[in-house]
Amino acid sequence: MKLKPQLGILALALAATLSAKAEPAIIYDLGGKFDKSFNEAAYNGMERWKKETGKNYLEFEVSNESQREQAIRRMAEKGASPIIAMSFSQASAIEKVAKEFPKLNFAIIDDVVKLPNVQSVVFKEQEGSFLVGMMAALASKTGKVGFVGGMDIPLIRKFQCGYEQGAKYGNNKAEVFGNMTGTTGAAWNDPARGGELAKAQFAKGADVVFAAAGGTGMGVYQAAKDGGKLAIGVDSNQNYVQPGTMLTSMVKRVDVAVYNISKSFTPGVSVLGLKEEGVGYAMDTNNAKLVPADMRKKVDAARADIISGKIKVADYMANNACKY
Repeated sequence: MKLKPQLGILALALAATLSAKAEPAIIYDLGGKFDKSFNEAAYNGMERWKKETGKNYLEFEVSNESQREQAIRRMAEKGASPIIAMSFSQASAIEKVAKEFPKLNFAIIDDVVKLPNVQSVVFKEQEGSFLVGMMAALASKTGKVGFVGGMDIPLIRKFQCGYEQGAKYGNNKAEVFGNMTGTTGAAWNDPARGGELAKAQFAKGADVVFAAAGGTGMGVYQAAKDGGKLAIGVDSNQNYVQPGTMLTSMVKRVDVAVYNISKSFTPGVSVLGLKEEGVGYAMDTNNAKLVPADMRKKVDAARADIISGKIKVADYMANNACKY
């Protein structure tokens, strides 16, 4: 009987040793690893971890929806841990495979899976989108701004709703146009369609357009450059994509989330907003001339008010509607 506690301690020690030796794995979602946006931010987080630790990681790029569960299970069979799934669309696959491999650790970005061996990371996209919406309205000469989303899902409506609130805060008479690219995963990688939607919004008078559409955003930014308009990037700092055209980028620190998971897995749910520096807006030499000091002062004041609770930004996903 006295040996049982010792055996338990040995088992825990063995599990910890195996976990320490395991390689992390990442499953990128549709749009590709180098989409210059969401997936690429995750890649940068993994590369930072690799550089700091000198260790390797496994990776897989999903090219169609049927590969998600298969890829996660394959990584689990190899003993990878933690296995990080990029996107809400992998939630059901993570839940299924995590139950099958209870001794391995899993993580999901942009959704919540409530299992003891899963870490879920979600963001307050509405807060970062509020700030760039405010910037769009302040920069606009027509009082009309646009939004181009990727796949029409609640998460992207969350971006749109925050953006609309920010634009109205910056200019209560602002008019906001919004379009979604599509209803399937292909909507994340359709720059031609993104360009068409942006041009249609420009034709209606918009002179600043925010794209929350993965690789589709590349078409929006090109259309803005060609038309002499302004664009706003998403997820990663995309100011470099079309310097002089990109007013800013709504930065979602997916890179930091992935890095932290790889470094120190913590089961449970993490919610990252402005207060946690999980979202924000990007400033660098590429957009410095487009953002005057007065605009930045106003936006930073709004940021402080959101963090303090003075400004409350409505979350589309809380009521499945943009109520504010």
